[in-house]
Amino acid sequence: MKAKGKWVWIVSFISIISCLLFAAGLGMSIYDYVSASKATVKEMPKPKQETSSSNKSTKNYTIVALGDSLTRGTGDAVGKGYVGYLKDNLEEKTKKKILLSNFGIKGQTSSQLASQVKQQQIQRQIKSADTVLITIGGNDLFQGGQTLQNLNKNNIQKLENDYLKNVDSILKSIRSANKDTTIFLIGLYNPFSNLQDAKTTTAIVREWNYKSSELSANYKQTVFVPTFDLFQLKVDDYLYTDKFHPNAKGYKLIAERVASLITW
Repeated sequence: MKAKGKWVWIVSFISIISCLLFAAGLGMSIYDYVSASKATVKEMPKPKQETSSSNKSTKNYTIVALGDSLTRGTGDAVGKGYVGYLKDNLEEKTKKKILLSNFGIKGQTSSQLASQVKQQQIQRQIKSADTVLITIGGNDLFQGGQTLQNLNKNNIQKLENDYLKNVDSILKSIRSANKDTTIFLIGLYNPFSNLQDAKTTTAIVREWNYKSSELSANYKQTVFVPTFDLFQLKVDDYLYTDKFHPNAKGYKLIAERVASLITW
């Protein structure tokens, strides 16, 4: 009887020990699980806050083009001109919608443009523009070819002084309407570089470009865009049949240069 009781006590003791070990093991397992869960939550990187791509892709980029027949695209068979080709170029580089307003007038001079930019309609357009493009000065300088018959230094100097005064007024009007828009002032090329007085006309055009560049540097966010070199070596390849305006190839060269300067 005593032996039987002793055996029961031993079995009971082993059972108790087993239960305690099981409980301890279960407790450790639960602790490990909870600890692992907390560590996972703590170490897991937060979801990246992405900017809505739809907002960027649908945002408009507004361009206002001002100036003369180059802005109108005279000489281009399809009528796009550098402004139209620039729009095509930019649309290939961005998802933004390019909104273009072209106010170029064939034959326009700098004095006429200085008056045009003060008009309410133009001021409203400039106010919302991301970029303003300007081609002006060819009619001031060459006057439909009349200047070639009188390349007198004093005559050229007066034309230049009047032109620079008008360009200064144009830039002031644009900047007063929009202090942040980027202004691109497109420089002159020499369509007569293959003619007899090429050396003289080249020197004149270079001087006008230099003075225009210096003037534009006085205004923030204003970039002078040279075009002289684009036409210098093969001018006839890039001119329309009137031997004055660019053809499609010439306009595309100008568009590519301006496009390379535009930043988003």
